[in-house]
Parts: sequence; structure tokens; C-alpha cells
Amino acid sequence: MKVLYFDCFSGISGDMTLGALIDLGIDKELVKSELDKLNLAGYDIVIDKKIVNGITGTDVHVILHQDLDQLKSEQHRHEHEDHDDHHHHHGHHHHEHPDHEHQNHRHHHQHDHHARNLMDIEALIDASDLKQSVKNFSKQVFREIAKAEAKVHHKAIHEVHFHEVGAVDSIVDIVGTAICLEILGVEKVYSSPLHDGKGFIKCQHGIIPVPVPAVMEMLSDSKIPLITEEVNTELVTPTGMGIIKCLASEFGNMPAVTIDKVGYGMGKRNTGRFNALRVVMGSLMEDNDALEEITVLETNIDDMSPEILGFTMENLFEAGALDVFYTPIYMKKNRPAVMMTVLAKKTEEEKLIDIILRQTTSLGIRRSTKKRYCMNREIVKVKTEYGEVSIKIASRDGFKKFSPEYEDCREIAKKTGVELDKVYKAAYESAKGLY
Repeated sequence: MKVLYFDCFSGISGDMTLGALIDLGIDKELVKSELDKLNLAGYDIVIDKKIVNGITGTDVHVILHQDLDQLKSEQHRHEHEDHDDHHHHHGHHHHEHPDHEHQNHRHHHQHDHHARNLMDIEALIDASDLKQSVKNFSKQVFREIAKAEAKVHHKAIHEVHFHEVGAVDSIVDIVGTAICLEILGVEKVYSSPLHDGKGFIKCQHGIIPVPVPAVMEMLSDSKIPLITEEVNTELVTPTGMGIIKCLASEFGNMPAVTIDKVGYGMGKRNTGRFNALRVVMGSLMEDNDALEEITVLETNIDDMSPEILGFTMENLFEAGALDVFYTPIYMKKNRPAVMMTVLAKKTEEEKLIDIILRQTTSLGIRRSTKKRYCMNREIVKVKTEYGEVSIKIASRDGFKKFSPEYEDCREIAKKTGVELDKVYKAAYESAKGLY
């Protein structure tokens, strides 16, 4: 399985994402030609290799035509105001001005641009000749950010005129990212925990805290891990947050992969350390395809009735637990006790935790993640001389094994008066005839 791993050790932004994906070996001219299908005017995109801290990566810079016009106007004004001995100094200063402005959060751009709401952006994307998968992912990201901005500004989603994602450069970053993902043809994306800075930044609305409100809103109830770094600036932008939230299926350590390529997308802020997004492309190792990830919940109990333990087990199975078992242990003061262990799918975890805490005397639960090998399973019904019995069939790599379902055999034994052992044997014989 072809996968990507986003290593967000210095946060994530739209231009860093696009740069890192192109750095994996995508032809930048192909990306530009695909972006042309948006029919979006008023910008140029510069994609160059850049060396920072001795490491080579790709820098993506979207230059707006109006910024260039403004820059030329300011240069012309300064040339007439300054003396000849200052001329070279100011020319150099303004030559770097676009990069300096791009270091700031893109909230600064929108008041200079044509304001766009979500419907405008979706219409722009839908009217293009881009592939449908590119359109779908791009609109998903925009909608994710729009929901957050609407919540933060207390507006309906279509009333938000984006000061961030409505800007031309962010449209290019998001749609360009979707184009690169389509070219790479990856099947799954993983991400590290997100790293953001602290403090405050200046934007159109004034001085706001880091992480910025839109990013915090997208993090809310997402279970995406966030680590705050001792960096006094923003590392995670709303565009970057929207992209990774819609893209990554899991956040944590990099899974076991064979690495094919590594790409770096360079950031433009001076953070005092290497500022880039690293993206690793590779293939999951074969064992990972056969492994299923499950959650293990454990708690020690020494002050509860065995009847309630039995009742709790029933409730846990009914709620979707894969397995529940009790292990005899001794706790402090040599008290006999049990350790409750519950195996669960990650999607059922919260529900099962609630049952344990409500129905037992436990005050806390240990949680860990395990991987397990599983055989393929199916249930078939066979007819016996005593009645119909469900058979669980497990198979892997050409071999099979099966076992009758206890509850079916038990019911037949109770109804017919036939010994349970005989019902089991009859079920086995019928199953052998099928395989």
C-alpha cells in the first residue's frame, strides 16, 4: 500500500504542503499546467529549490500581480525621494519585500483582494477542467475551514468572506495540493502530531492568539494531537490545518514503511530553527496489511460484587467489545482482585469506557493500542439431523478451520434433549461435507 507520512515538526501551511509534495519528484510544470485549468487570474507561482540549514527542499511562492504593482510604485517613489548613495540600499530592501510580506500570516492579504465566500470558491473549482477527485478534495478542505471561520466569527457558513482561504495564494495552495495527491496516487496518509507556536500574531482583525482561533476550532473534538513549542509565532495556518485534517486518517508515530522518497516544503518564517514540512512517501510493510489495530482497556477492581462484574461483561459485549475477560490478581494489602481487560475497535472505545466507569467501581482505565493478526471469517449455516447450526469459518493462506456456534448447539440440546456433545459432532460432520 502506497502511503504518505506528514512530519509536522515545524507545523504546516498550504505553501509548505504544496512544496513538500512537489519535492517528492513531481514535475512543477505539470502542476502549473493543471492549476491553469482553474482559470484564476492575477498571480504568478514561483517554484524553486532552496537550501536551509544545509537541507534542500522546495519553496513555493505565489506572487500576486497587485503586490508587484504596489511594490513597483513604492520603489519608484523611493527612487525620487532618496539620494543616490541610498538608492542601492533601498532597492535591495524592496527586492526582498515580497518574501518578507509572505512570512506574515495570510490574513494580511484579503483586504487587498476580491472577497470570496464558499459558494464563489466552489463555483470556481466546479467550472474548471480539473479531475473530479481534485475538485472533491479541494472543496472538502475549503468547507472544513469555512465551518471553522463561521463558528469563530458567529456567521452562517455562506456569509463568511474568507480573509484566509479566499485569497488567491491559498486557493492555489489547496487546489495545488489536491493535484499533487492525484499525481502521486497514494492510498493512505498518516501524520505526526501537529506542532504549533505560542504568543500572538497580527491579522486583519487585530492581535490574536496562537494557535489562531480557526485552527483551534478545527482541532476541537477532532482527537488530533497538538504540541505547543517554545516558538513565538504561528506554525499551523488555517489552510495547513484544513488540509491535514481532511487528508490524514491517523495521527501519531510513523508506521512501519519502506521509504521511497522524502520531500521538504520550506517555510518562510524565521523560527530560529529548521522551518519546513517533511513528507515521506513509501509502502506499508507487508505485515502491516495483515495486522488489525485494536484498543486495549484495563482496570483493576477489588471492591465489587461478582454479579455486577458479570452484568458489566454482558453490557460490554452488547456494546461491541471484541472480547472481555477477568484475570485474578492481588492488589495492595494482599487483597484478592480482578483485572478487567476489554478489547475493542477504536471506533467503539469511548462507548465502552463510559460503560466501565458507570457500572463498576473503577476510578481510572489504562489504555493501550495493540496490533493483532486475524484470519478471514464468515458465518454459514448447516443442517444437521437435530436442526440448523451456525458455523464460524476462519481462513488464511489456503487453509481453513471451523467451529459450531455454542448458542445454536445449546438451544438445540435444550429443545431436543440430545446431549450437547452429540449436537456438536453432528455440526462438525455437516461442516466437513461443505469443505
